[in-house]
Amino acid sequence: MTANDMGINALQKELAELSKMARLSAAVDNVDRIIEQLSAAREQVAQALDPHTASLTLTKLQNPTKVAFEKVNDNLKEASSAQKKFGKALNEHFPLKSLPADHDAMADHPALINRAIAMHLLREGQFSVASTFIDEAQDTPPHHALYHQLESEDTPSVELDEAMDEDDMDADARTSITASTTDNNDLSSLQSQELQTKFAEMYSILQDLKARNLFSAIEWARSNSAELEARGSNLEFELSKLQYVWLFKGPAVNRLPDDEHNGRFGALTYARQHFGRFQARHLREIEKLASAMVFAPNLGESPYNLVFATDSAFTDVAASFTREFCSLLGLSAESPLYIAVTAGALALPKLMKYNMAKRAKGTEWTTANELAFETPLPESMVYHSIFVCPVAKEQTTESNPPMMIPCGHVLGRETIQKLCKGTRFKCPYCPSEGQLKDARQIIL
Repeated sequence: MTANDMGINALQKELAELSKMARLSAAVDNVDRIIEQLSAAREQVAQALDPHTASLTLTKLQNPTKVAFEKVNDNLKEASSAQKKFGKALNEHFPLKSLPADHDAMADHPALINRAIAMHLLREGQFSVASTFIDEAQDTPPHHALYHQLESEDTPSVELDEAMDEDDMDADARTSITASTTDNNDLSSLQSQELQTKFAEMYSILQDLKARNLFSAIEWARSNSAELEARGSNLEFELSKLQYVWLFKGPAVNRLPDDEHNGRFGALTYARQHFGRFQARHLREIEKLASAMVFAPNLGESPYNLVFATDSAFTDVAASFTREFCSLLGLSAESPLYIAVTAGALALPKLMKYNMAKRAKGTEWTTANELAFETPLPESMVYHSIFVCPVAKEQTTESNPPMMIPCGHVLGRETIQKLCKGTRFKCPYCPSEGQLKDARQIIL
């Protein structure tokens, strides 16, 4: 008999003792007797005509009530003692184990890590470094842990393939290995000249924006206007608007040649040439830009002061350009590797502090679905719904997402399922009723 079996047998014995000792039926009976005695005494006092009779009734009630309360306390103590004894038995035979915090979730996906690194280098304009990294990653492709184990035993390649086909091999492991090998082959797609050319173009335009030159960015936005409008983007107008403002400020500020294409006259000419196509969507903003001409001598004190502020305008439009450029390539605005490293650097100190405090107090982190504390990440790095069900008082998870019911209140899916009687349920916060099929998952 194994130690685990012995532990189970011991717990079964403790559970049998608990079922005998921890029954609260005696306590319930004693409480019922107290209620009956108090009810009877109330009736006697209500019907008594002589005040001395009421006083005598209450005096007679003291001792029986005291004895009954003592019996109830004894019953509760026995139940509490039995429960504590069973809890100690649980801790003895099945002690709490901390979650495997040293497990690397990406250990089985080295190809994904390589791809993230290569893409980050490309996004940073390090094309030669990215090409070298991709070549070396393909020369020494990453393998699943099983490959490392088999190769360490000097297994020939033919035997390695046979090992992969063994019936006793876990199907999930074969799938993971195959997927890992397939993902690694995708690195070759990152070496395409077209992709590198795209990123080179993006960095060239960003350099121009840094130098406060908007022409290349405006030309790119015009050449991709159909795709940008389909996405609902205002990038082209924002660039043109900033160009108008930049020309309006004149050569003393923009350092451009002092000719008819600069200053207020140059800005007005630019607006006449390019703002007509934006009137359908941005007429009100165009009117504000044109009206500012009247206040040009004292623009700083005018209502249009904020419209013509350029302190952070070029930085903001560069961020918008990067986001739209990457979106047209099917990529996120920020490098996934940068986000992962930054988020880890922000959250890791607090996680380490929590683990140290946990060990010092002898407590354990016993849930795999959520952290025991809030990670201090900026709003831009929060991609998942964080919602605590007001009924269950538990944070929602992927398997228990927040759901909106017909009346507009939001509960966890498991809470709604528990409230259901058949297919209908009643909202715990209002008189409304609904059906399970009417609840809709939401993303906060």
